[in-house]
Amino acid sequence: MTTNEKIMYRCLELAGKGAGYVSPNPLVGCVIAKNGKIIAEGYHKKFGSNHAEINAINSAIKKGVNLKGAELYVNLEPCSHYGKTPPCVDKIIQHKISKVIIGIKDPNSLISGKGIKKLKQNGVRVKTGVLVNECRELNRFFLKFVKTGVPYVTIKTAQTLDGKIADKNYNSKWISSIQSRKLVHRLRRVFDAVLIGKKTLEIDNPSLTVRHVKGRNPYRIVIDRRLTLSLNKKIFSDIFRHKTIVITSAKAGKKKINDFEKRNIKVIMCKTKNSLIDLKDALKKLASLGITSILVEGGAITSSEFLKNKLADAMMLFIAPKIMGDGINAFNITVNLSRFRKINFHHFKKDILISVKK
Repeated sequence: MTTNEKIMYRCLELAGKGAGYVSPNPLVGCVIAKNGKIIAEGYHKKFGSNHAEINAINSAIKKGVNLKGAELYVNLEPCSHYGKTPPCVDKIIQHKISKVIIGIKDPNSLISGKGIKKLKQNGVRVKTGVLVNECRELNRFFLKFVKTGVPYVTIKTAQTLDGKIADKNYNSKWISSIQSRKLVHRLRRVFDAVLIGKKTLEIDNPSLTVRHVKGRNPYRIVIDRRLTLSLNKKIFSDIFRHKTIVITSAKAGKKKINDFEKRNIKVIMCKTKNSLIDLKDALKKLASLGITSILVEGGAITSSEFLKNKLADAMMLFIAPKIMGDGINAFNITVNLSRFRKINFHHFKKDILISVKK
């Protein structure tokens, strides 16, 4: 492994600390080295706050380090435009940093390469393409969001060896082990939103919050085409109801919409297709709210619809060493998953996790 790769891995490690807090911005970490030694580090901690490069530069300044001639490593191309904060390239140039090593370019076609161009025009040497695959994987939510305008979607399900998610009476607690459930809660804290269907809410009445680990709670999305769900459900009545979103259609009554909105619950009107919510339309409207990633934790109907419409980017199947026999299937369709080319297995104390990605 080269020095550039070793330091870039550190950038990725730092960047990961911002997971769950910087969306819809990307995860970015920065390391500054001089004379072969690391002198400062930083990462993007929160949406709207200083970017990773600025935090690393400020850290060096506090230590009294002269940055002239230093090398700056960052996993994503530094910004060259004014957004929530000033351009990072201006600070890099101002402090006479001599070289910038970049993981990947900014994927936004309106921005990509402009930061690099400005650095070069001001005498800063630039190297790109370090740990490209790793950098893309870390920011897969952001990359999908910027390139397509819709969130990155992961389907998560917990099932028995014979593919059941509940018994014939829809009793499902708990199929997976506590270790698996803790992992799901870790996922919730990094995904922008968790999505379920109407039936899952009616039967399980879940909270969809982060409990087994520390972290921020995601938005909670439920699909209810006719908006007939009771307001007594947890996600409509708890202290986090301002982070609840209901996807519905023109079939919803105005009075019921008003009842939800009075509780500070957002209602999104979407198109329908074959008597179901048009998920493509729903994803576009959720993206307009800055939601870049969604963890689908719904039942067979919801998960199958995402697969049928080819809207899922990844799947996580927790398989428990149990046989249900007569029960509810995890999926209700036959679908070719050949487009998911990356397959990984992870063994917990009791369960097996199969992860598939494009």
